[in-house]
Amino acid sequence: MVERSDRAPLLDWEEVPSAEKPGGAAPGLSSPSNSRALSTCTAPGFGWSSSPGGPTPGRSVSGVDGCSAPPATSCTSARTDEELRPDKEQHLSDSGPREVSLGDRMVKWEEKDQIVSVFVVTFNTRSGNMLEWCLPKDMDLEGVEFKAIASGSHRVTTDFIYFRKGCYFGLACFANMAVESTVERGARMKSVGILSPSYTLLYRYMSFLEHQVRLQLQSPGHYSPLEAFYEDKRALLPPSGDGVVTACPANAWGAAINHSMHPEMKITHPAGCMSQFIRFFGEQIMVLWKLALLRRRILIFSPPPVGVVCYRVYCCCCLANISIPGVGVAVPEFRPFFYVNVADISALENELSYVACTTEKIFEEKKDLYDVYVDNQNVKTYRDGLKPLLRLSTADREKYRKLTEQRQMLLYSQEENADCVSSEEDLFILFFLEQNNRIFQTLSEVAGSPDPTLTQESVRAMGLDPHGDRLFLLHLLEIYGYDTLLVSEQLCCS
Repeated sequence: MVERSDRAPLLDWEEVPSAEKPGGAAPGLSSPSNSRALSTCTAPGFGWSSSPGGPTPGRSVSGVDGCSAPPATSCTSARTDEELRPDKEQHLSDSGPREVSLGDRMVKWEEKDQIVSVFVVTFNTRSGNMLEWCLPKDMDLEGVEFKAIASGSHRVTTDFIYFRKGCYFGLACFANMAVESTVERGARMKSVGILSPSYTLLYRYMSFLEHQVRLQLQSPGHYSPLEAFYEDKRALLPPSGDGVVTACPANAWGAAINHSMHPEMKITHPAGCMSQFIRFFGEQIMVLWKLALLRRRILIFSPPPVGVVCYRVYCCCCLANISIPGVGVAVPEFRPFFYVNVADISALENELSYVACTTEKIFEEKKDLYDVYVDNQNVKTYRDGLKPLLRLSTADREKYRKLTEQRQMLLYSQEENADCVSSEEDLFILFFLEQNNRIFQTLSEVAGSPDPTLTQESVRAMGLDPHGDRLFLLHLLEIYGYDTLLVSEQLCCS
């Protein structure tokens, strides 16, 4: 029996289609109401526009390791694009021509759309998953048919999937519709997706893709809206095809290369994404926090729907944020792969650090591909050196207690004072960011002191347990290159 997806609510800053669309462009679907916000609070949205710059992205607080804090929910009602513009942009024409700085040009470039491909994948009862249609025609999309329709997707009616394809990130929306057809065995399954050099802006097109996949189910072969979308949003790649977007000023090219190699991953999570993550894992998030900070390879298994599990990948990334300059530069990047399948095995074999999710149970047997395997709430490892890290220390339980208290206080403040600016998501990200900064700030201070020895007092100053977190601390010193620090013998004693 087909079950309806229990996917999380849509993204806070999801595109909201305009009631009037010029040129007959295919409309997107309006997102559900924001379940996190109070009754008087709605998050502004963005229309799917054909303007060259595309919709203006929401504000985000960048994290160092590729993840970032999302924009806070607005306390105002959704407004028109004109109302959302800053005053200085409203009066720009009054000031006459002016020299635009490199920084301003780069900001404008950031708002450019970066879609490098759009595609339709279908399930054929004889051939299995197949690439039905794509633009551009010469795009290498080998294997994308197994990413856009995840293994086990026939059990759900709708889903969405984030994934990686080579140097690109993808977002695909899947739908399963019952049909009276013996050839199709009573069900028609398709997925419509896009590729981009980063997943910074993919969330904008969630509603559009959801609408298009339903259109493909109802009217197969109707590609004109997708063709118009691609022509309007496509990115221009350099001849080398290395995935660097050229839609920026020529004299900003060097900065653009550096930026695209380390994109700010401003994926905007859905309402309640972080709070769902906390409730799902409970105290185990403290174990995931340590493993993420140690840049371990984390693989999350879950049956479909895949979308909500992709958000768990994102949440794991947020656990490892550090904002102290210079810290973590030499450690492997904690890379989100999102959904992976057996076709990604060769790519994962070469990764030193990643977090990904899968619906394929066979991955559990590939123990050389991961350090940590998460099966629902069960976090486990086959590596003897990491097994002690799966046990919660006294400091872990204390941190989780503090996080829970802060959440309760925030919820009380939201209810009593109609506080719509603060959010559980911001609290979650900042909680672990401050904890990580506290650790590395203390390590830097001890390393720069006349006696660079870690004592019980300095370990407690990090918010760690001198005894229960000793192994975690030793791993941390090794990975982040604090080779000159000495560890007090007191930390060896119970």
